[in-house]
Amino acid sequence: MFGLDEEFWLGIVALEGLLSVVALIGLIVLGSKVRKLRKAHRQLVGETGVPALEDVLELLHRQVSDVRQRQDELNDRLAKQDKRLTSLKGRVGVHRFNAFSDTGSDLSFSVAIVNDQQDGVVITGIHSRDQAFLYAKPLDKGQSAYMLTPEEKTAIIQAMQKE
Repeated sequence: MFGLDEEFWLGIVALEGLLSVVALIGLIVLGSKVRKLRKAHRQLVGETGVPALEDVLELLHRQVSDVRQRQDELNDRLAKQDKRLTSLKGRVGVHRFNAFSDTGSDLSFSVAIVNDQQDGVVITGIHSRDQAFLYAKPLDKGQSAYMLTPEEKTAIIQAMQKE
């Protein structure tokens, strides 16, 4: 029986050795995985100086919110500037003509200064040998409270054709 006990104890010791080897291999595998996780954590957290991942995500969330808010502000400003830009009287059309047949050249003119809605002004200068006359007519949607001459209408059309 003593031999059986000895074999029994040798089996237990062998089993314990085998379990120790398996545990050692498991420990090595787990250590390798922990190193990989630490490396991945360092890459994820980066140079933020914040060790906790939740804090990093909160910081990134705040930064994204700030960027979105700033983008909304800039979009509002851009929309206001676009609206303001279309209301500016920036399109100019010039039409020169000979108002009187006894003068030899196109010294008379009509200048239209309008915006995209055809609001603005048309200025006409009539030149003769003895004198010159200057007229200004306000425009609202391409129309004026004063009668427009064909030359003034031509200047308005020229102004609206410009980009």
